[in-house]
Amino acid sequence: MTALQANETKSPVIAAQDLSLTFQTNDGPVHALKDVTLEVEKGDFVSFIGPSGCGKTTFLRCMADLEHPTGGTITVNGVSPEEARRARAYGYVFQAAGLYPWRTIGGNIRLPLEIMGYGKSDQDERVRKVLELVDLAGFEKKYPWQLSGGMQQRASIARALAFDADILLMDEPFGALDEIVRDHLNEQLLQLWDRTHKTICFVTHSIPEAVYLSTRIVVMSPRPGRITDVIESPLPKERPLDIRDTPEFLEVAHRVRDGLRAGHSYDD
Repeated sequence: MTALQANETKSPVIAAQDLSLTFQTNDGPVHALKDVTLEVEKGDFVSFIGPSGCGKTTFLRCMADLEHPTGGTITVNGVSPEEARRARAYGYVFQAAGLYPWRTIGGNIRLPLEIMGYGKSDQDERVRKVLELVDLAGFEKKYPWQLSGGMQQRASIARALAFDADILLMDEPFGALDEIVRDHLNEQLLQLWDRTHKTICFVTHSIPEAVYLSTRIVVMSPRPGRITDVIESPLPKERPLDIRDTPEFLEVAHRVRDGLRAGHSYDD
């Protein structure tokens, strides 16, 4: 490996420096983010956790060029979020599956590929591959209403993966699901991450979910959203669900909880 290649390898996929965002509303300014500085490396699984309204989803939307900062800088793959969006650098999974009920599962996954101008045979192959990745092979001709909530959310993830972006942005995708389904999808997401080597940014309200999934956990304060702690996970890459009962897991969970409590000491 050359020195140039080594430097490229170490370049952060996402880099925010003193990022701030203030919304102007009829009731006055709302300070959603303030002085957020963070780097996400290639292949990281980074979870963002904090109380409602702390700016974690807003931060994700800044990465995706869905919101525009009022201060500081943010880059995705070394370019602006707008350039990264145009280059199809990321897939985005929303809180709700957002599948069109009149389209089959295959048709929903195919939609971004159609918009991007992929050929029919390429679309077919990509749909087949991502359905296998999320364990939905054989469901291509089903409609969303014929699938459970968990299966719909897996289809939503497949749609985000269809054009093979290196970055996956996930905004609380399992928040509305029951605990048993959520546990199963957490396991599947880790397996998917291991197979695809994507860089994943994941918003959650759940401490166990954040600790179980992540290589790093970003703890955020109440509005204005600031980072109170960034926790490097000591857990092994192979993580059965019962790892949540180990002292190592509980220690990280306690640190996350302490970080959330510490965040409330900030003055607005």
